[in-house]
Amino acid sequence: MSQNGPLKTYRAKRNFKKTAEPQAKKLKRTPKTKAPIFVIQRHEATRTHYDLRLEITGVLKSWAVPKGPSLDPAVKRLAVETEDHPMEYAQFEGVIPVGNYGAGPVMIWDYGTFENIKKDSLKKCYGQGHIEFLLHGKKLIGTFALIRTHLSESKPAWLLVKMKDEYASATKNPVKSKTKSAKTGRTMKQISKEG
Repeated sequence: MSQNGPLKTYRAKRNFKKTAEPQAKKLKRTPKTKAPIFVIQRHEATRTHYDLRLEITGVLKSWAVPKGPSLDPAVKRLAVETEDHPMEYAQFEGVIPVGNYGAGPVMIWDYGTFENIKKDSLKKCYGQGHIEFLLHGKKLIGTFALIRTHLSESKPAWLLVKMKDEYASATKNPVKSKTKSAKTGRTMKQISKEG
């Protein structure tokens, strides 16, 4: 596989002359001495959803979570796997123009680093369809799991689950209470106007 192979689908869906999304000509890997990054982007496309992206093997593995993350361990959120995104996408906040794939405003809702809490490598955990990770974000802190439910679909379905720890809560709803960008402090309305 070529270096650009993992991002082939990402590039094929976008016209970089019309969108400010990063083209990312080369894969970038975080040095082994640094923790991998994550980002959660609120995306108002055809439907509003939250894109969870975890750095695994030099790309951002990505899942669309329609209802956003929950802090309640009893709640299982659908997370539909999407195409890999380049590492640079973790910095993208703005508007994807009308007529382009995923048109609409994108907010960096949360970001930070994470730890793999299983003994196996992240690559192996992803391949096995069960990732457990500890988030160190601006909004979310604590342990979560991604569990794949269907192997044969073109867009595999996973579940995003909050694991039981001191940050779990059946009453707190970060999606409703934390509505501004973790990067710029802007609202979705401001991002829509300013780009």
